Amino acid sequence: MDSNVVDLIMNDHRELERIFDQLMNQPDKRPSLVPVMIALLTAHSRAEEAEVYPAASDAGGEDDVEHSQKEHLEADQLAAKVAETDFDSPDFPEALQKLIDAVKHHVEEEETSVLPGMREHLDAARLDELGQAFLRSRADHLGDMPEDITKAELEQQAANVGLSGASGMSKGELKSTLEDQAEE
Repeated sequence: MDSNVVDLIMNDHRELERIFDQLMNQPDKRPSLVPVMIALLTAHSRAEEAEVYPAASDAGGEDDVEHSQKEHLEADQLAAKVAETDFDSPDFPEALQKLIDAVKHHVEEEETSVLPGMREHLDAARLDELGQAFLRSRADHLGDMPEDITKAELEQQAANVGLSGASGMSKGELKSTLEDQAEE
């Protein structure tokens, strides 16, 4: 199995796009697919935030990482909205489309900036090492929903956006501050 972190991330992106297509074109599958999509999205995001973004930032991609982290914060908010909206509600298609549009935008940017930068600045051994760490972290978070985030994970998000003083904030304060950082 390929353990290059860039390839693993791109494989997840393709899987999310496949699920998005099913959600949009087969509304009857939404009750079973929405939780799967949100769980994969959340696990993928937490693994990137914990394992990949710090390495990408160290490799010279600080601005790209900060921007990507803000997009993750936005996606968490949009995913929570999708999760709380009834599938039969007239508001559901719009909530779902907003999440899909935000994630597709993020994927496009990540695949044109963060990931190529990692391929350029990190050697194959480091990319494989990060890939293994990404897989472990993602597996640890499978089944998580955005609201399951820990204070330590919030502190990592804060570090990824360059927010100082996070350790001195309560979990609620930090979560609120980070929600304000989300890309709009």
